[in-house]
Amino acid sequence: MNIENVKAQMRKGILELCILSILDKGEAYPSDILKELKESKLIVVEGTLYPLLNRLKNSGLLTYRWEESTSGPPRKYYQATELGKSFASEMENTWDNLHEAVQKIRKKK
Repeated sequence: MNIENVKAQMRKGILELCILSILDKGEAYPSDILKELKESKLIVVEGTLYPLLNRLKNSGLLTYRWEESTSGPPRKYYQATELGKSFASEMENTWDNLHEAVQKIRKKK
């Protein structure tokens, strides 16, 4: 078993929650999302982020708006919908319960 593959799968599994949590605070441009993820030690590349944003949008969890830019093409700013905020809240509860269960198991060493 390859530990790097396992680590990558663990990060991917929580990435949706992290993105929805970032957008729950307000709208963001994808590079801002990448920056916040990187600052939190979750290194994600654009090739991973954009398909995920598109999937979340198609699921009704995100919406976006276009804003004209003075230094290039228009920019797409994403934000969580009400459904996205509710979904994120459910995911947070699940994460908290899962984290607590894992911590209990790990402390029994």
